[in-house]
Amino acid sequence: MNKKILLAPFVLLTLACGLFATPTTPTDSGIAGKVLMGPMCPAIREGQECPDMPYQATITVNRLEGRKIAQFQTDEQGNFTIPLSPGEYILHPETPEGKPFPFADEQHFTVAPGEYTRLIVQYDSGIR
Repeated sequence: MNKKILLAPFVLLTLACGLFATPTTPTDSGIAGKVLMGPMCPAIREGQECPDMPYQATITVNRLEGRKIAQFQTDEQGNFTIPLSPGEYILHPETPEGKPFPFADEQHFTVAPGEYTRLIVQYDSGIR
């Protein structure tokens, strides 16, 4: 009898964890992309190249109603791959706190089942 009493809380806890567990994030859909920043030259002359450079950024992914789903940092080359469930989202590139630049616009995107949506995030460096 004592063994049943001792097992009861364990069984209830196990059941409760199963009922309230959050669904796992799929690995067959999401977003992948690159973050770039430019311009990187104060003045560009004809014939001179001034390519945008990879930028390590903090990015937030929100549902359309504004609820935060994920926040991540790209690697040093600006690359990212984030698994997400199919649906519609808003990608919000973060601007360093207290600074107007670098700045990037939000992007609305859709994740289809079984696919990774490719995104390019373009930060404005503020160099003119």
